[in-house]
Amino acid sequence: MRTLMIAVVSSMALSSGCFADAQHGKTEATAVPGSKFVTTQAALRDLWVGHIFWVREVVRGIADNDASATEVAEGKAVENAKQIAAAIEPFYGKSASDQLFTLLAGHYTAIKSHASATVAGDSAKAKQAFDQLAANAGEISVFLSKANPYLPQQSLSSLLMAHGGHHVQQNQQFAKNDAAGEARTWEAMKSHIYTISDALVGALAKQFPDKFN
Repeated sequence: MRTLMIAVVSSMALSSGCFADAQHGKTEATAVPGSKFVTTQAALRDLWVGHIFWVREVVRGIADNDASATEVAEGKAVENAKQIAAAIEPFYGKSASDQLFTLLAGHYTAIKSHASATVAGDSAKAKQAFDQLAANAGEISVFLSKANPYLPQQSLSSLLMAHGGHHVQQNQQFAKNDAAGEARTWEAMKSHIYTISDALVGALAKQFPDKFN
């Protein structure tokens, strides 16, 4: 994986209207001449794709009743969450990074609980886990919007809820052994996570232009 901290601190540049573009599904950022915005964009996309990949593997392990595979994937998912949280530390400090990690842990826990309940056929517990996932999306959107004025809370919440919806759909498809449906969800999920990642990168670049010149 690319060395994220160096890329984030030294190589992002301001691109106009990044978050508005992301809201409308535009994931291609235009770099300021001389910047390395695209390098940083790629590094952050790698992190967020890592999130959906390893959580997917956790769910696959649960559906297959493979405790060993689930444990390995879970370790990778936690490691990835730590890396995502560490990406904001140069901007907002260690306390904010720790808080984001806690929120990401809540996101993961809700998804795993939903997957386990869905595979077990426990609709009540699945609903409870979904409610936790939705509440967590709200908490993350509030946290990020307070940190960065270029991340409107309502828009960010909508993006995160759609992301959570992909996880839920994926859980249901693994539980039904619907490989074809899950493959389609994966492609949509990957495209959408690029939208989220690009929105976050663009907002950081707009908030801290002096760091990226």
